[in-house]
Amino acid sequence: MQKSYTIRELAQEFGITARTMRHYEELGLLAPARRGQARVYSAADRTRLKLIVRGKRLGLSLEESREIIAMYDPEHGNEQQLRRLLERVREQRVALQARLAGLQAMLAELDAVEAGCLASLADVDADAEADAEAEADAEAAPTRPARRRANR
Repeated sequence: MQKSYTIRELAQEFGITARTMRHYEELGLLAPARRGQARVYSAADRTRLKLIVRGKRLGLSLEESREIIAMYDPEHGNEQQLRRLLERVREQRVALQARLAGLQAMLAELDAVEAGCLASLADVDADAEADAEAEADAEAAPTRPARRRANR
């Protein structure tokens, strides 16, 4: 007898919600059997779900995952499926490298702005300290009474 799974078991295993699984079902990505109102997922459904979740992690759209999963053809070594997946992996890598370069440039800009802010704050702190010292010196210095000038 083949192992079957509930929606709760698979949702928990793959870290997704039951609602997400029902969405995949609505899109035709999953087709569980029914036992009354309950959905019963087969080992094949579990494998499809595993591939869908992996595709999402790789940045594939649900439609791209559907296309690649539909290419499954073990009689011919899955050559077309593997070539299409390899193509998408390479495209995704190029896109991610471009995003990474952009993020690295943004981080460098943030570092420069942070350094400028820290330098400005150091100047402000130094000015405030100098002002406080001058004020303290002025308060500590003896004051001479003002001389009155005699009216001549």
